[in-house]
Amino acid sequence: MSASPTVLAGPALWPAQAHLPSVLGRQLVIERGEGCYLHTADGRRLYDGTAGLWHANIGHSHPALAEAAHTQMLKLETYHIFARFVNDQALALGERLAGLSPIGSAKVILNSGGSDAIDVACKLARRHWQREGRATKTTILSREHAYHGLHAYGTSIAGLEFNREGYGSESLVPETARVGVHDLDGLAHAIETIGADNIAAFVTEPIQGTGGVNPPEPGYLEGVQALCEANDILLVVDEVITGFGRTGQMFATERYGLRPDLVTFAKGVTSGYAPLGGVLVSPRIWEPFYVDDASTPIFRHGATYAGHATACAVALANLDVIEDDKLLPRVAELELVLADRLAALAARRESVVDVRVGGFLGGVSLRPEVKAEAVADELIELGFISRPLRGNTLQISPPFVTTDDELDAFVAAIDHALAEEESR
Repeated sequence: MSASPTVLAGPALWPAQAHLPSVLGRQLVIERGEGCYLHTADGRRLYDGTAGLWHANIGHSHPALAEAAHTQMLKLETYHIFARFVNDQALALGERLAGLSPIGSAKVILNSGGSDAIDVACKLARRHWQREGRATKTTILSREHAYHGLHAYGTSIAGLEFNREGYGSESLVPETARVGVHDLDGLAHAIETIGADNIAAFVTEPIQGTGGVNPPEPGYLEGVQALCEANDILLVVDEVITGFGRTGQMFATERYGLRPDLVTFAKGVTSGYAPLGGVLVSPRIWEPFYVDDASTPIFRHGATYAGHATACAVALANLDVIEDDKLLPRVAELELVLADRLAALAARRESVVDVRVGGFLGGVSLRPEVKAEAVADELIELGFISRPLRGNTLQISPPFVTTDDELDAFVAAIDHALAEEESR
């Protein structure tokens, strides 16, 4: 008779996205941050080479954002924005975001993060077509390797199969389909096979993040735009990672010249200092809900913390820092430095299969025998944080406030860690 499996103990907190036997007893307790660095409870000082989960754009513990939160909480922590009620900070942030939006005359839906934003955008896309009387347009298309959060819709449209498995159906939300990562012909074929009259929207990251840092191939996004317009399919651009400067422009939509119907955002809007996300909505979508008539329909969106006053105050302060400190031009400079350093790394190291850079986002893909997880662990010992992504890829996305010397040291540490792994 076999022995019963051992059930591991550990803290009450269930870690996110974790194979628990692999992480329990090895967790790094982060207790302090400053600029590009984090400090752990056991005394380590670590360079944050991933900006947390792509979000710590202005660095950690910025006093202006702490002051904004403190001041706002003493005035009003929050009040909801349902029906007749609204708070002044949500109103102010809405106007600020509409002014920055790559969509002209946009309306702004606020919520608590990127997964929320994707759920709202996909629901709104379907709601749009139902209101238009085109009831069959319900399918949401997305791309292989895509990551759009882990709420029900994000899970359903994920192009990462490990995030879709184990729930008893092919898709938690029905009527979803995926196409190849850069395959315009595949997208055209899917539209023909499914039928344009059955497709509500195509959702895409301009630069895939969690899927392995995949910038668009030349002409790809332009081709997507053309196919969506030709077939009356809404284009939803997921800028949760790229929004608010990560590509050197406020939105990657501008960098690639896109004309989306909906843009989702989160992370960089507050640099992670408060949970906040949302959707920028084009006039084509919002105008019918604003008609002055008793029969005008309602879009039933909204959550308790949508338009949270303190989160909005923090977002406004964050946008001030990005603009006042001229961080977007700095990102453009850092992109060039990163591309140069990673090209040199790839030339030196046999274990590197490919390097990819889009904005201040980098991916280093490794040969199968050199595991990205092991390299990331070695980097921790050297004082640097990276993260293994799909495709045996190391993530590189430091805060915008990093220096050239710090970036050089990060890439040098990766070089050293790869040398160690290659010698084993």
